[in-house]
Amino acid sequence: MLKPPHHAFALVSILLAASFSAANVDAESVNVYSARHYDSDDDLFERFSEETGISVNVIEGKSDELLVRIRQEGELSPADVFITVDAGRLYRGEEMELFAEIDSETLNERVPETLRHPDGLWFGLTKQARVLAVSRDRVSDNVTSLDYADLVEPHWRGRVLIRSSNNIYNQSLVASLIQTEGEAAAEQWCRGIVNNLARRPQGGDRDQIRALAAGEGDVAVVNHYYFAQMLVGSEADQRAASRVRIVFPDQAARGTHVNISGAAVLAMAPNHDNAVRLVEFLLSDYAQEILTRDTQEYPVVADVEGTSIVRSLGDFRSDSVNAARLGANNAAAVRVMDRAGWR
Repeated sequence: MLKPPHHAFALVSILLAASFSAANVDAESVNVYSARHYDSDDDLFERFSEETGISVNVIEGKSDELLVRIRQEGELSPADVFITVDAGRLYRGEEMELFAEIDSETLNERVPETLRHPDGLWFGLTKQARVLAVSRDRVSDNVTSLDYADLVEPHWRGRVLIRSSNNIYNQSLVASLIQTEGEAAAEQWCRGIVNNLARRPQGGDRDQIRALAAGEGDVAVVNHYYFAQMLVGSEADQRAASRVRIVFPDQAARGTHVNISGAAVLAMAPNHDNAVRLVEFLLSDYAQEILTRDTQEYPVVADVEGTSIVRSLGDFRSDSVNAARLGANNAAAVRVMDRAGWR
């Protein structure tokens, strides 16, 4: 369940950040700046405190705002751990030189190599698949295999739904295409998407699914968990989701593009050891189950199963692009999308 704006347990208002005083910089605390807003995260922080005696203090906000805040606070920042929801945003913190290199045997063993920074600057916590949602009414059930490349074919002209180029998830998808196919091929793909749009890009991933159900298009590019959340959401969302099915693209080729939410320990962390301990806890089997309980994301730890809803979507093969490349290629992706006329 999405968290209300002023959750009672761990939410510390930006306006009350002064309460992160020297009293919080000791062996009994860890301070988290988080762009994830789920009750399940707070449940985990509370469990961590119960198990370790280390209190968890949280400031929540948007990723970019939190990164700017940390940079402005500089060496005096109380931030120990930064948590966000996209590899591209982790790269922004990396560019600002805000993160510490962590060499943890636990983290290196539990997080697959493609879902963590090569130098230990950050580690994936959960993962999301960028899938294709298709209309049950207008796309035959016999169409069980689709690739991202198929979306630019003449067959799909006027039928494709997708968010704007400003969306970080789309930027990361294009960044992954740049990594595997090259910039020229990625730009050609973007031009094909623009040519095949059913409507001007608008709204979020849920809006693309609702538009499919309403007959405004036939195929949409969405993160899997939005569809999964709609399956257990409001009656209206359940009705919309029931008229859509999910296809994992590129199963015979590069694999489906995946992205992550992730955590980094700050270079200036006043509670460094506690910060590492918290991140390791978030990669425990127990924590992985709770982190993905409300979000319907996939755990990053291989032996942990997702929710029953997520499992019902079926198994799929992920691409092999290291998530660090999604951020490194972000600027090129934005340029490519702009040249292609993707708005």
